[in-house]
Amino acid sequence: MLTDGWYKAAIERMAMDVKAMAGEGAKSTEKLVALKRYLYEGGAWNENRPFQYDFADPLGEKPANRLLRRYLTTRRGNCITMPMLMVFVGQRSGLKMTLAEAPLHVFIKYTDDDGVVWNLEPTNGGGFTRDVWYRQKLPMSDKAVANGVYLRALSHEEAAVLIASFLVEHQIDAGDFEGAIAVSDVLLRHYPTFAYGLVKKGSAYAGLLRRELAGKYTRMEDIPADLKAKADQWYGQNMQAFAKAEAMGWRPQDGQTE
Repeated sequence: MLTDGWYKAAIERMAMDVKAMAGEGAKSTEKLVALKRYLYEGGAWNENRPFQYDFADPLGEKPANRLLRRYLTTRRGNCITMPMLMVFVGQRSGLKMTLAEAPLHVFIKYTDDDGVVWNLEPTNGGGFTRDVWYRQKLPMSDKAVANGVYLRALSHEEAAVLIASFLVEHQIDAGDFEGAIAVSDVLLRHYPTFAYGLVKKGSAYAGLLRRELAGKYTRMEDIPADLKAKADQWYGQNMQAFAKAEAMGWRPQDGQTE
C-alpha cells in the first residue's frame, strides 16, 4: 500500500521533471508550457499515461474521487483534484499559482513574470479562460463576485481550507454531523467568507434534525423538552449559516440547499 510520503515524493519528482523540461533559467511562460505538457501530453515523462478528465464523475461527487492519491493512481480526475495537482506541481516548479472558486468548481489563477493574472482550466489541458466564460458556464450573482465568493485568487490559507472542506463532506456522507460541524467551525475561523463552507455547516445541522426527528414523532408535543430545545437551536444554526452565505451572494442554485 502506497504511503502519504510516497505521494508527496511523487509530486516533488514531478516538479523536478517539469523544471528539467523547461530548462535552466526558464521564464514562467516556459515553465507553464512544460507543466501542461508533463501533465496532459503522453510521453516518457509520465509513462505515456497523461492525466485526463474523468467523464464518469466530472464533479467529483463520489468522495473517493476527491482524493489526490486516487487521481495520481488512476490518472482520471475532476474539477477538484485536477486543479490541486496542477497547483502543487506548479508551485514547486517556481510558478506563481493559487486556487480560485466558481459554483461547484475550482480552477487556477496564475500570475506571469509581468504580473498579469490569468485563469487556467485544468480540466481542459490547463488552457487559458476568462472570467466571463466561467460566468456564462457557471452562473453566479454579481454580488458573489463583488464579495470575492467566486473568481478571486485565494490566499494560501484559504486554499488550504478549500482543500480541507472534503473532510466536512466526508463526515456528512458518513452521518457524523457533529464532527462535520466541528470541522466546519475550524475551517471558517481561517476562512470566514467561505460560502460553501457555511452551506455545508448548515447542511450538517439539517442532517442532525433529520436524524433525531424524522419519522420518530407524529406531534410536536411528543418531542421531549430537552430534544426540542436542541432542535430549535439546530434549526436556528441551519438558517443562520445559509443566511450568511446568501448575504455574500451565494444562491441555492450554486450548490447544496438543505
